[in-house]
Amino acid sequence: MAQATERLRRFLDDELGECRSEDVERRLNELGTLEAALEGERVEAELDVLSALANETRYTLVRVLVAAGEELCVCELNAVVDVSESGLSHALSALVDAGLVDGRKDGRWKKYRATNRAVALVTVLEGSVGDE
Repeated sequence: MAQATERLRRFLDDELGECRSEDVERRLNELGTLEAALEGERVEAELDVLSALANETRYTLVRVLVAAGEELCVCELNAVVDVSESGLSHALSALVDAGLVDGRKDGRWKKYRATNRAVALVTVLEGSVGDE
């Protein structure tokens, strides 16, 4: 921590022209407030969503469901990804747990659709590719 504080002091000295101990303390307090604003449970939930997308099969399923804009049957999704039925079931379960996909039983068929969260994330990702 002492090394980080010293680096911060040098940075503030460059930025302010002259850095006092009060400047360092004030900035450390401001940074502490920013860190405290990151609620532990919320961060965990966000990491769960990102983890769910960090797999080619799951990401493909989300992208297909978002592009479809409607419910798709498991049999339709199985035609899109090259995984076993068990692998597909596991992938869809992870996406449901992350809040990216909703599923419902329709007679003997299981249907899934992308949630608003999935649509928003895919939209952001599509807009960020190639941007620098």
